[in-house]
Amino acid sequence: MYETLQTYWPHILFALGLLMGIPAAIHAAMTKDDVRAAIGWVGVILLSPVLGAIIYAIAGVNRIRRETVGKTRTSEDVESAAGPGPGETSPAFPAGSRFEAMRTLGDRVSPFWLTAGNEIRILHGGDEAYPAMIAQIDAAQRYIVLSSYIFDNDPVGRLVADALARAVARGVEVRVLIDAIGARYSRPSIRDRLRDGNVPNRLFLGNIIGFRLPYANLRNHRKMMVVDGSVGFTGGMNIRQMFATSPENPEPHRDTHFRITGPVVAQIFAVFANDWFFVHRERLDGPIWRGADDEPQGPSVARVIFSGPDQRVDATHAMVMGAAAVARKRLIIASPYFLPDLQLVGALASAARRGVEVDIVIPSSNNLRLVDYAMTAQLDQVIGPGCRVWRSAGPFDHSKLMTVDGRWSLVGSSNMDTRSLRLNFEFDIEVYDPHFASLVETHLRGRIASGQEETLATLKGRAFTKRLRNRIVWLASPYL
Repeated sequence: MYETLQTYWPHILFALGLLMGIPAAIHAAMTKDDVRAAIGWVGVILLSPVLGAIIYAIAGVNRIRRETVGKTRTSEDVESAAGPGPGETSPAFPAGSRFEAMRTLGDRVSPFWLTAGNEIRILHGGDEAYPAMIAQIDAAQRYIVLSSYIFDNDPVGRLVADALARAVARGVEVRVLIDAIGARYSRPSIRDRLRDGNVPNRLFLGNIIGFRLPYANLRNHRKMMVVDGSVGFTGGMNIRQMFATSPENPEPHRDTHFRITGPVVAQIFAVFANDWFFVHRERLDGPIWRGADDEPQGPSVARVIFSGPDQRVDATHAMVMGAAAVARKRLIIASPYFLPDLQLVGALASAARRGVEVDIVIPSSNNLRLVDYAMTAQLDQVIGPGCRVWRSAGPFDHSKLMTVDGRWSLVGSSNMDTRSLRLNFEFDIEVYDPHFASLVETHLRGRIASGQEETLATLKGRAFTKRLRNRIVWLASPYL
């Protein structure tokens, strides 16, 4: 047997390459909507049919098919929170008439309608966000649902876990959803502590075809918490000590989170309930899970925009494109990982050429070095047409914010990169409110004032070896 294998192994390898490589290449060509992604995957498979097919099977195949999800994932929660039915009108909002186009766009990419009477408060960093979240958990009377990409087993994570356990002990229904990859950021996992406190929790996409292997892509990047149907939290912040001040961490990472009251809270709950049913097949319905009365709480008109590879894959991408198209005076974006595709680059460049002041705020120090290299390599594509890019000074800034003309804002979990806009499950809220937009803009202006501008000169002033390194890493940017 050994001698036979030794004699015929090239033929066996060739046959295996045909059996694995050809179907994989055909699948990539037939299912990828982006021609660059299709060419890239076919090229990888042709260069190494066996290894390439294996890599493609793990990282390149979207197994969360819309038709499959339609059979396994309930939409009733989303439909019940969607708002006005066909033929009815969503509430008016205090914005210019050109934002009617954004309303129409939102109606078509999100199942939710705009809701009036919301109050949205900005929470700066973990020092404001975590105490507010824990206080709300301790005040819960009926239920708490929480979803986080990362939930670390560190001092902050343990404080949140213990608050959830206290809630369970006093009879509150609690559900916690953690991304399968995000759960591996700390050892031992926080899930052990949650289980010790009898807190029901699950992993999102924790296996592939029955094996205990996390998905390389398709991460649940959403950050959501709803308490008793009356108060919600969302934004860019995971549950991690690095975002809170401590003796060991006097300069924590920066981020923005949001405390929300009003009718849009029901939409936040609906997205969580949808995800929870998908993972655990438990419907969160009945008297306990009913929301509070949707009474107006504040001046903001808002709705949830959620996206993912299963359905509404381009919802957030479409909203950003639309916002760039309607901007007349100024557009400000903050993203820790700014790697837009050619469509977004073109939209931002077009806005700048129309005379819109386009400011893009990125961190001066990044927690992902390779991403920073790739970002730097691509900045000339937006700076050249007239956009301004600012590197925010100080600790790493993880905020994801966008505001247009002091009227419209988009806040949440989405980064301006392919992973967020095409692969991840993301969660954002669009807000029509001049006062809220002013607060977001003031926050970003502060980052700009203390930052350093990147120009074509500063990019070209880097050593050739660094520019070459950045460009090589940029070639892999769709997979970072």
